[in-house]
Amino acid sequence: MELSLARVDYLQPVFKTLPGQKIARLELGGALNTPQEKIFVATGSEVRGFTKRGKQFLSFETNLTESIKAMHISGADLFLCASYIYNHYCDCKDQHYYLSGDKINDVLCLPVDKVNCITPVLACQDRVLRVLQGSDLLYEAEVPGPPTVLALNNGNGGDSGEEIVYGTSDGKLGLIQITGSKPIPKWEIGNEKKRGGILCIDSFDILGDGVKELLVGRDDGMLEIYNFESADNPVLRYDHALSESIASVQGGCVGKDGYDEILASTYSGWLTGLTTEPVRREDGSGEELKLSQEMQSKISSLRNELEHLQMKVLQEREKYQQSSQSSTAVSSVPAFSVNDKFTLNKDDASYSLILEVQTAIDNVLVQSDVPIDLLDVDKNSAVVSFSSCDSEPNSNFLLATYRCQANTTRLELKVRSIEGQYGTLQAYVTPRIQPKTCQVHQYQIKPLSLHQRTHSIDHDRPMNTLTLKGQFSFAEIHSWVVFCLPEVPEKTPAGESITFYFQNTFLGTQLESTYRKREGCFKSDNISTISILKDVLSKEATKRKINLNISYDINEESVRHTLKLIHPKLEYQQLLAKKVHLIDALRELQVHEGNVDFLLPKYRSILEEADQLLEEYKRQPAHLERLYGMITDLFIDKFKFKGTNVKTKVPLLLEILDGCDQDGLIAFFEAAA
Repeated sequence: MELSLARVDYLQPVFKTLPGQKIARLELGGALNTPQEKIFVATGSEVRGFTKRGKQFLSFETNLTESIKAMHISGADLFLCASYIYNHYCDCKDQHYYLSGDKINDVLCLPVDKVNCITPVLACQDRVLRVLQGSDLLYEAEVPGPPTVLALNNGNGGDSGEEIVYGTSDGKLGLIQITGSKPIPKWEIGNEKKRGGILCIDSFDILGDGVKELLVGRDDGMLEIYNFESADNPVLRYDHALSESIASVQGGCVGKDGYDEILASTYSGWLTGLTTEPVRREDGSGEELKLSQEMQSKISSLRNELEHLQMKVLQEREKYQQSSQSSTAVSSVPAFSVNDKFTLNKDDASYSLILEVQTAIDNVLVQSDVPIDLLDVDKNSAVVSFSSCDSEPNSNFLLATYRCQANTTRLELKVRSIEGQYGTLQAYVTPRIQPKTCQVHQYQIKPLSLHQRTHSIDHDRPMNTLTLKGQFSFAEIHSWVVFCLPEVPEKTPAGESITFYFQNTFLGTQLESTYRKREGCFKSDNISTISILKDVLSKEATKRKINLNISYDINEESVRHTLKLIHPKLEYQQLLAKKVHLIDALRELQVHEGNVDFLLPKYRSILEEADQLLEEYKRQPAHLERLYGMITDLFIDKFKFKGTNVKTKVPLLLEILDGCDQDGLIAFFEAAA
C-alpha cells in the first residue's frame, strides 16, 4: 500500500468545556483491558475526568504544591509529576511519593497486565530514566540526551510489555527494555539531519501492513513516520513539515471510513490531518479523474466557512478601531505567550534560541552584554540587521534585529559564546498585533557555557585540581555551581554531597565537580576551566562576604594534552581559511584562461568545492579567532598559576600559531617559563 499525504480540515467538535486554567496534560483512560474512552486533563494541581460525550465525572484536587507537568493513567492508578516531585494515587488515594534529583519531563508506567507489577518510569532532564518501585528508586537508565517524551513500544510495551520508546530534546530517538533488574538498550537513532527536539510519539499502522509504524512530532514542525522494514532499527519512511512545533500526534480513522489518518496539533492551536485517502484518482488510461462530488462539496463548504470567518474578523477589527478612538476608550496591553527554548547543541558547540508565538512575529531584537557570535540558520527566513553599539559605557556587545516575513510564528537563532565571559542575552519579541506590545525574555550566558552534563569522564586524563574550603553551606556552593555551569538543577540535591560530570562541547575537555558543605573539589584536564572557576567562585563568595581557602594542583602534562585536542581543529580551520582566500584568485584565472587544466589537482579541487567551502566558512564566523583565543588563554592561565605574567609574549605565540606546527607550539609553552 502506498501512502499519499493530504490535509483534512472537516472535523466537528463534540463538546467544549468552560474556559479555565491552562491544560498542561491530556490522557485517555478507563478500566484495564477495555477501550480507553475517558478523558483526563491536568490543570494546575487538579485532575478532571470527562466522558467522551463531555460529562464531567471526576474533579480531584491533589496535594501537589506545584502545577502538574506530566501525567499517566493506568486503570485506577494515577501517576502525576510536578517539576521534581512524583506522586502515585490509586482511586484518588495517595500511595507513593518520590523526589527526583533533576526535573521530570514525562512519566509512564509499564502495562500492569503484562509485567504483573506497577513499574513507573520517569524521564528526567539529566539524561536519565529513573525506574521506581513504590517510593524507592529501583535503578537508573542512561540515555543519550535529555528525554522529553516516553511511549510504550507498539502502544503496549511490545511482547514483554517492558519496551519503552523515548525521544530527547536534541532530536534522538531510542528503544530501551526496562526489566526488573537492569535496562537493556535495543536501538538508537541519532539526529544527523539536525532536526528539532522530539515532543510527541505514537504507534499506529498507517501503512496497513499489519505492523504499527512510529509517528514522531518535533519542535521544528517535522512530522515523521518510521516503519520497521527489518527486525532491527526503524527506518524513516515519510516526513512532512508543518510551520509550528507539534504538541501532539495520533493515528486513527477520523474523517472518512476506510481511510486512516494522522492528526497533529501544533503550538498555536491548529489541528492538521494527513490522510491515506487519495486526493486525485486515475482511470485505466492514466488520466486524472475530476474530484469526486463528495470532495467538491467539502471544499465548497470549507470556502464558505472561510469567507464567513474573514467577514467576522473584518467586523471585529472595525469594532475595535472605533472603540479605541472613542473618548471613553481604556488602554490595555494585549497578552500573548511565547514558547521559548535556549539549549546547547553538542554537535557545533552553539546555543539554539527558539522563539514561538501564537500569532505572527513582526520583529525580534537581540541584545547581549557579553561577546557572542550570531551563526547562520538555514531554516531562518528573517532579515537580520546589525546596529553599532558601544561596549564601554553600556556593556553592549551585540544589537541585532530580525524582521520576520508575514505569518512567521517561529524563529530560530544560533549563538556561540566565549567561555570565561558571562552575562545576559535578551530577546525583545514584538508580534503583529495592535496596539504594539513587546515581551522581553532573558537567557543567562554562564561562565562555562560550552560545558554539557555527561554520565562519566575518563579518569586517566591528566587532571588539574581546584579545592575550596570555607564557611559556606551546601545550598550556597550549589548555587555557585548553578551560576557557573549549564544543565545543573536549581534545586539543591538531596544528601550531603553531589558529583556532576561535564564535557566541553567545543574542545572535548572534561570537568568533575564534587562538593559538600564547607568543601568543594573541581578537576579538569583544561587549566583554563580551573582558572575560570577559581575567578568566578572567588567573586561569588566575596559578594556574600565568605572567606575561601583556595588551593590548586596543576598538572603540567595537561597543557600538552589540551593542545593536542585543540590542534586538529586549528589545522583544519587554518586550511579552510587558506582555501577560501584562494577562491577569488582561482576563479579569476579560470575566467581569464578559459579552463583550469593547467592547475595542480589541489587547486582544481578548491574550485570544484568552492561553494561548499564558502558555505562552511560562512557558517563558522570567527572560528579560527576563537581557537587562537583559547590557546592564548591557556598560555596565560598556565603561567598565572605560577605567578608569572606572560602577556608580553602573546605576539610571539600568535606568530607560532600562524605556522600551525604542533611540536613548535608545545615547545614554546614549555620554554616560555
